[in-house]
Amino acid sequence: MTQAVFRFAPSPNGRLHLGHAYSALLNQRLARSIGGKLLLRIENTDTVRCTPVLEARMLDDLRWLGFEWDGEPRRQSEHDTDYAEAVGRLEAMGLAYPAFLSRGEARRLVEQETSQGHSWPYDPDGVPHYPGGEERLLSEQERARRVAAGDAFAMRFDMERALSLPGLQTERLCWQEECSGPDGEKGEITADPAAWGDFMLTGRDRAAAYHLACVLDDAIQGVTHVVRGRDLYHATSAHRLLQELLGLPEPLYCHHDLILDSDGRKLSKSRGDTSVAELRAAGATPGDITRMVGL
Repeated sequence: MTQAVFRFAPSPNGRLHLGHAYSALLNQRLARSIGGKLLLRIENTDTVRCTPVLEARMLDDLRWLGFEWDGEPRRQSEHDTDYAEAVGRLEAMGLAYPAFLSRGEARRLVEQETSQGHSWPYDPDGVPHYPGGEERLLSEQERARRVAAGDAFAMRFDMERALSLPGLQTERLCWQEECSGPDGEKGEITADPAAWGDFMLTGRDRAAAYHLACVLDDAIQGVTHVVRGRDLYHATSAHRLLQELLGLPEPLYCHHDLILDSDGRKLSKSRGDTSVAELRAAGATPGDITRMVGL
């Protein structure tokens, strides 16, 4: 029987909070309960916000919690060639295109449409779909000319074209949910990748975006069980489509409950929610943290 492989994949762009502690310790408990491997992945493609200092502090917090991983951590910043190769494959399939609109330009186009009374689709994270209809229709020669001219661009996924590919049976695009979705869904879940629109594959700095990097890393690391927060439940639809198109294995998924603040919001580094380091400094023990997160 193949050994189960779990992973914990934080971003070192701030101090770990209780939500991270819960996910890390839950992954460890589940992996050890069935004799599985537990990997650590450092999602640091954003090299501006993710710094070596923050990574060192994150690793120190994890060790203090008693989180023990197998092997060396995989740092996304060290594997650009893996992501570039996958983007190249999608581009060769006609499913990736250079997106030249800046965030501000894209936002203004959406605002213009909505101000005229037109509805506009938003992805599950509340971000408006990219208004790249004209860019998808550019000829290869025009794309190459603009790239050669130095026009800044990100790479985006052509969702409409992907879902119209012959042989892609979107009605059979599912995943196995071992925990539950936002409304208690469990078992075989039908994916809805169209909800994400033309999501980013890389940023303008050529760094891989979340959906692509996550899917590639899981496959390369042989991950069989993806245990992560329920805030990433809907992202699985985009991930399953990429796995199908790139011929990657499908893990089992478990989207666990989130640790919420007093206002019912998920904990966030950007809002400065209480960190594990602050609790340590106040005298908390690893056992205290484990009890605080319900484990």
